[in-house]
Amino acid sequence: MASSLHLILACTCVCLTSPMSEGQKVYRNVPIPEKAHFAETFDSAPLDRNWVLSKAGKVNMELKYDGNWALEEPDHQVLPGNRGLVLKSPGRHHAIAAYLRSVYQFRDKPLCLQYEVHFQKGIDCGGAYIKLLSDYDGLRLTQFNDATPYTIMFGPDKCGKSHKVHFIFRHRNPVTGEYEEKHARQPDVDLSDYFNDRNPHLYTERERVSLYPDNTYEILIDLTVISKGSLLEDMDPPVNPPKEVLDPEDTAPESWDDRPYIPDPTAIKPQDWDEEAPEFIPDPAVQRPDGWLEGEPPFVPDPEAQPPDDWAEEMDGQWEAPLVPNPSCAHAVGCGPWTPPRVHNPAYRGKWKPPKIDNPNYQGAWQPRSIPNPGYFEDQHPFRMSPVAAVGLELWSLTAGILFDNFLLCSDLNTANRWTQDTWGQRQTPGLLEQLIVATVKRPWLWGVYVFTVGLPIILFISFMWPDKRFGPPNQDYYYKKSDEPQSDSPQDHEVPPTLKDYGVTNRVGPRKRETRRGQRKSDLELKSLIYFQVTE
Repeated sequence: MASSLHLILACTCVCLTSPMSEGQKVYRNVPIPEKAHFAETFDSAPLDRNWVLSKAGKVNMELKYDGNWALEEPDHQVLPGNRGLVLKSPGRHHAIAAYLRSVYQFRDKPLCLQYEVHFQKGIDCGGAYIKLLSDYDGLRLTQFNDATPYTIMFGPDKCGKSHKVHFIFRHRNPVTGEYEEKHARQPDVDLSDYFNDRNPHLYTERERVSLYPDNTYEILIDLTVISKGSLLEDMDPPVNPPKEVLDPEDTAPESWDDRPYIPDPTAIKPQDWDEEAPEFIPDPAVQRPDGWLEGEPPFVPDPEAQPPDDWAEEMDGQWEAPLVPNPSCAHAVGCGPWTPPRVHNPAYRGKWKPPKIDNPNYQGAWQPRSIPNPGYFEDQHPFRMSPVAAVGLELWSLTAGILFDNFLLCSDLNTANRWTQDTWGQRQTPGLLEQLIVATVKRPWLWGVYVFTVGLPIILFISFMWPDKRFGPPNQDYYYKKSDEPQSDSPQDHEVPPTLKDYGVTNRVGPRKRETRRGQRKSDLELKSLIYFQVTE
């Protein structure tokens, strides 16, 4: 029976794996959504058709961004034909950007930005974040650098043991007209696995930030929300400054006493207080060991040493022989001056200080007065950021091989969900239960196999493991084994079983029965008399 079950299960596995492997041989190209402001899969067009390499230079006119980019398939390919943008040069600066199909305006629709990151060789120190470049007249992608104005910066960053997912947006101060960076708080979950796992099947990092017109945001990794919050409440520093600030010109009065404790002015130093007593003194209980040669130095000049031949006392001074251990001290306990060890002085009390008492004039810690904040403003719609005209990657990393893929920027969440399913979703391996259900579409007879392979063991289990009446609550009528503990009698056990008299039948003794009983009593008497006679003799 067991061998037949194994055979059926093996046949089922073969049927399941064959159709799934045939459907995942080649990566399926994904069309660009019409509603997307920007979408990129890197699977068809060459890199230079949409993307522009930065040629921003240093002061000496050398290229600052000299790192190389390439379109490649992953090192451990899951589906042939799926390419991505790979950062190739370790320890160098990389910068590349592309214009949007249409400028994104922050109005009444949400922003959805998502892309995939694959750290194929892990990551030691570096970032993989993306910048949404602001729309302004001087935007030139060939001069894209770290000073290029951006609206949002989002993505993973690691250095050492610090694992972060940045979400930063630049907010314009309506009073000063200057832009300030606002950082979202870091997620509470452990992000190390997303940076350190090099398995291409399990580690393809997909990140997505969604901004909504109600000033809320969500950050997801692999479709799991790791952080969410409000642009008004969860950014550092806050979008809106405080209404009042401390006066920077306010100073504490000279008479302000902020000392909580003061020396007791009535305390007097005791007369027996010796401030000159040393803290440590020679131990009076220790004596010099016997055999200590106090008159012998521990080291003496080497008697066999001679000055160098070229030694001139007029120029080099008087020559002195090097010191060697004193041979007289070889078998002695010690040589040279002996000093006893030092111990703490019981009479030591240190410098006398008066005790502290509560300050009767204590006024507390001084704080400058609050004044209205001259730079105060209230922006209830921080979602309305600067328009976005391009996306860019401006990165530095000690580790090469970082692969980027499937960029999307849109304002429709349904479009984002379909894009996710068509790109990231087609590389995900379905679970066992999903494979079983999908296999029945072309092979309905598999339902019978499932019922047989799953139902039969359940029936056998119930048959063999059905509870015995010997095992159960003690307040019910159950059977017990001989090895069980003694059980108390039930009330029915005390009842006398029915007799013939209960059914109306009387026990009548006939003449023949009485004769038999009378003869039996006579024989018993004769036997007793015989025994008594033998004993008396």
